[in-house]
Amino acid sequence: MIAGTEADTAYFSREAVEKANEPKELFWIDGTKHVDLYDTDEYVPTVVAKLTGFFRGHLTTS
Repeated sequence: MIAGTEADTAYFSREAVEKANEPKELFWIDGTKHVDLYDTDEYVPTVVAKLTGFFRGHLTTS
């Protein structure tokens, strides 16, 4: 899960990760709000890179 440190919805991310099974990770992006992670050019590459790395490390192709 990826969340912004200034997001009003950050508590949803914390709760979801606490309840999730492994593998799990909560990755924070400092100074961002929820919507920043979707449509602010400064942050989108970080989000995409983090998701890509996580999925490559934990999903298999069979």
